[in-house]
Amino acid sequence: MTSFYHVCFAVPDLRRAMRDLTRSGGVAWHEPRQDRLADWEYSIVFTRGGPPFIELIQGPPGSPWDSSDGARFHHLGFWSTSVAAGARRLTRRGYPEHFSGCPYGRPFVYHRLDSVGGFVELVDLARQPSFLATWHPEGAAMSVVDEDAEAAAGEAAEQGKEND
Repeated sequence: MTSFYHVCFAVPDLRRAMRDLTRSGGVAWHEPRQDRLADWEYSIVFTRGGPPFIELIQGPPGSPWDSSDGARFHHLGFWSTSVAAGARRLTRRGYPEHFSGCPYGRPFVYHRLDSVGGFVELVDLARQPSFLATWHPEGAAMSVVDEDAEAAAGEAAEQGKEND
């Protein structure tokens, strides 16, 4: 099984969430960063120490990270060899696409998993070196969902159903 590399919570107050996780669990943080995607300015931070990371993100109302109804689990993040192929795979398996950063030049996508009350995020493997440089400079490459292997496994499963 491919390991997720982070769990994300959308929060209305990034500093408060950081403080609470530090005080309750000894979590160590990098400094938060501000960024922009389309019309949304947001703040983001990851834990120190390596995968799996905790990500906190604070976005404005109407953004993919809107937490105006309160803090919540948002997603599990996985690296993917192809976000487009992974998005097709998840959609075919009944997990609808909720948001794609691809039209905005960011190769990631969220798909809804109602059973866990959140999303799966696929992030293009090409972004891993910059992620490591920013959030885990001494870190090694992380595991990745190989979309070619996933496609082959899916085809094999379908063939097995047809042969039954």
